[in-house]
This record gives sequence, structure tokens and C-alpha cells, in this order.
Amino acid sequence: MASEANSGTWPLLPRPRLIGMIHVGALPGTARSRLSIPELIHQAAAEAAIYDDAGVDGILIENMHDRPYLKGRVGPEIVAAMTRVAREVRQGTDLPCGIQILAAANEEALAVALAAELQFVRVEGFVFGHVADEGWIDGCAAALLRERTRLGAEGIELWTDIKKKHSSHAMTADVSLSETARAAAYNLSDALVITGNHTGEAAPPEDLLAVKEAGSDLPVYIGSGITAENAHHYALADGFIVGSSLKRNGHWEEMLDRRRVDEFVAAVASIAGTR
Repeated sequence: MASEANSGTWPLLPRPRLIGMIHVGALPGTARSRLSIPELIHQAAAEAAIYDDAGVDGILIENMHDRPYLKGRVGPEIVAAMTRVAREVRQGTDLPCGIQILAAANEEALAVALAAELQFVRVEGFVFGHVADEGWIDGCAAALLRERTRLGAEGIELWTDIKKKHSSHAMTADVSLSETARAAAYNLSDALVITGNHTGEAAPPEDLLAVKEAGSDLPVYIGSGITAENAHHYALADGFIVGSSLKRNGHWEEMLDRRRVDEFVAAVASIAGTR
């Protein structure tokens, strides 16, 4: 059974933390919904068990199969389904767990995290607006932090994407990645996530260095494109959020591949000597 939620206790490691993605199957009402809630729970719980047994450091649950995504809000059926899935995952592991609800349904994700006793939420559009597939995404820091306070959920961390993948940042082209990182820290982010341009593409290593040198003490996670082969290039990161490269054939839509998970855990462990 899981330990008490929201303890804020992450183990201190001599290497980056490895956060494994669970891409929940398409939820009720979405374009590709085919499975029942019990079937979705079974799949998610099975992947969580693999991660737990393999020795990853945390889990992030996401509704990536719900494409095309709604913008900024999702319906009660999505919130209810994600709460059930997240709660079952949480009850089956002692690993810290987080959630993201696409696209930019950050307040709904926070509510699920509270109900399911999760430790963190991955947030889109925290500071500075940008254009995503779904349209214009507004900055949400003020509203989201006020909602967290209103719910008494201050123990749930907000891991915030900056210059997020699958987005155009032309409107803020004169705001550097490091300045965006400073803005997120100023607006009370708990951790920063940097990505490449799309799922499966890693951020340039120099982006990690720029954010680390921006002067914030916040943890910095690489949120896309990390593999067992390139992880050593990102030894300065505080953690990796990994999905695609842990799946069969390295594709996010496939099932979790235990061999790939074990290889990644070993690769991350080997980074300890380079830090």
C-alpha cells in the first residue's frame, strides 16, 4: 500500500530521478475510447507495477490517448475517470505519483491529485502565453496557485513546463529560456520541465545548462526525448520524465517494455559517477 500522500519527501539521489510515464488509454467520450474503466485501470496498474519492480523513482499519469485534446478544460467524465485510475495506481505503489491532464487542464489535474493523494502536477502554460495545437494557452500561475490554496492542497507540487513542446513561442521570442525559467521561479513554481520541440525529441543539452545557470534553485527535469543512450548528456538534470523510449519500439502508443525500463534504470544509475 502507498505511504501517506504529499509528504514532500523525495529521496536524495546522487543521480537524476527517473519518472516513468503511464499513458492512460483513451477515456470515455474521447475520439478513440474503446476500453472500459476497469480495463483502463488494469492497464495502468500493470505498468505501475513494472515501474515499481524495476526501481524507477516516480510515476507520472497522463491522458495522452485522448487526442485531439480540449483546451484548458475537460469534462467531469475525464476528471472522474482520471481520479479512479490515479487512485488505483497510487494504492498499488509507494512511489511518488503525479498527473497531467491535457491540454492545460491544470486545475482539473490539481483536483485529481488532491482526491487521489498524488504528490505533483505537471502544468502547461504556467507563465507566458503560447500557441499550442489547441490554440492560445494563457499563463495560469495566479489562478492555479490560488486554487491550490483554496483547496488546501499546498503540499502538491507544481512541475511547470517552460517553452513547452508542440507549441509556438513566437510571441515570446524575445524572452529567453533562462528568463522564462526565472519567471516561473518568481511565480512560485516547484520544479521546471524543459523539452524538445515534440514528443520523443530531447531538449538541446545547452538548454539544460542555460536553465541551471539562470540562478534558480528549483529542480530541473528533462521532459522529452531522453533515452538510455543519451541520458549521460543530461547528467546535470535533477530528473528525467520518460515515456516513449520505455515503450516497445520506442513509441508512446505501444505497451511498456520491461527490458527497456531495466536498461534505462541502469543507464541513470551509471550517471552517479559523473555528477
